[in-house]
Amino acid sequence: QVQLVESGGGLVQAGGSLRLSCAVSGRTFSNYVMGWFRQAPGQEREYVAAISRSGGNTAYPESVKGRFTISRDNAKNTVHLQMNSLKLEDTAVYYCAAVSLTLWGSLRVRVRDYDYWGQGTQVTVSS
Repeated sequence: QVQLVESGGGLVQAGGSLRLSCAVSGRTFSNYVMGWFRQAPGQEREYVAAISRSGGNTAYPESVKGRFTISRDNAKNTVHLQMNSLKLEDTAVYYCAAVSLTLWGSLRVRVRDYDYWGQGTQVTVSS
């Protein structure tokens, strides 16, 4: 079993920055592709970033590309999401997710591809 715990959410003004962290325990962290997702009220959960086991490959949707950066530290079993130039529409609960994959450089971007999820952390962007 894998446990994921997010932290770093909060209230920030539009244009500001936040850094989310996700601490992972239970299994070998480097075996897992990691992703960040978000869900706003009344909307489906959507991916905002994914990173391969090695950290060498990343993916972002157009809505956050150039503003968000995902990174991981395999020695510390953590994954981060640096969010800059935040917009009102970035307001959501942000979730960290993990899936075990064989290939070192693989990525996954669909909600249904991930097996383990954190409890979420609220990010609220105000005007």
